[in-house]
Amino acid sequence: MNLQNPTDEYLLLIRGTHWNHGMSPSELQHVMTDFYAWVDRLGKAGIHRGAQPLMEEGKLVSGPKGTSVTDGVFAESKEAIAGYFRIAVGSMDEAVRIAQECPILQYGATIEIRPIADLCLPMAQVKATTQD
Repeated sequence: MNLQNPTDEYLLLIRGTHWNHGMSPSELQHVMTDFYAWVDRLGKAGIHRGAQPLMEEGKLVSGPKGTSVTDGVFAESKEAIAGYFRIAVGSMDEAVRIAQECPILQYGATIEIRPIADLCLPMAQVKATTQD
């Protein structure tokens, strides 16, 4: 039984921080023009809710009271998250279709799609046990 309910929003996590290596400046300009045209189409369609690039550095905080702090994002990783888009669409199928249109996919980037839930799972579990 899934205790979480999806909202009408999805997070597109852009993975791969080195998809553009080996491109000439003119090739990169062409790809980025296509990329920003894709972003503009999302905005004009009214489904774009936010997006930001991420730096290729960061920290991981873990352990009781965050006692462990380590370098957590490694620029050389092909799986590093380069940025995200938040979109509002009616289904996972629609989110997939939109992700498939992203121009940087053909250069090695990948996109992880995650539905945004109404509650985090632990809180949904608390609510389920208190409503019984």
